[in-house]
Amino acid sequence: MSSNILEKLNMEKVKLVENPVVLQNLSVMRDKNTDSQGVRMAIRNITRILMYEVSKMLPLVEKEVETPITKFNAKIIDPSKKIIISPILRAGLIFTDSAIDILPQACIRHIGMYRDEKTLKPVWYYNKIPMVAENPENTYVIITDPMLATGNSMKETIKLYSQKNIPMNNIKAVCILSAPEGLYHIQKDFPDIEIFTTAIDKGLNEHGYIIPGMGDAGDRIFNT
Repeated sequence: MSSNILEKLNMEKVKLVENPVVLQNLSVMRDKNTDSQGVRMAIRNITRILMYEVSKMLPLVEKEVETPITKFNAKIIDPSKKIIISPILRAGLIFTDSAIDILPQACIRHIGMYRDEKTLKPVWYYNKIPMVAENPENTYVIITDPMLATGNSMKETIKLYSQKNIPMNNIKAVCILSAPEGLYHIQKDFPDIEIFTTAIDKGLNEHGYIIPGMGDAGDRIFNT
């Protein structure tokens, strides 16, 4: 792990989510002998935990609820707030089922980018984000991608939402594996963004893949 890069990170903005269930599933997900079904199951177990963690940002209001015994004021997620879950295609799709199960009121806005293997820069091919965000101050965005390697795709997606005047505190980046380089590149341009991850790996190889990582996430998930 690059100590020079790690020293530059603001770790208060990096939320490292670790527990025995996460660690067990990380081991299964990384193992080259795990088949695609096993990889998908392990990732879904991890993404559910990540979604619970990131949902702590959502504001609450009180609602009167009547139990079989009596009435009382319960706390619920503020229904006046708009929640957007934005998976970066294709690997980010693995978050969608868990996200919708946990936050059924959210809408899905897909982002399509692929990495140019020579430049390692993201190339856009799909964008479902509206041109103008309605009530940006009341909008909460969760951007999902299993791997934060160079950070270029995540950074471009954050930039897109920030241009809609959505407050930085309302935008969260969620990934499973991250490289110090990717974390640094995001924090350099967006220092106020919180990044949720379950592992900070050693770094990147010459091809821009995370070490030790899990290989190509999309290939492992979709058996391609």
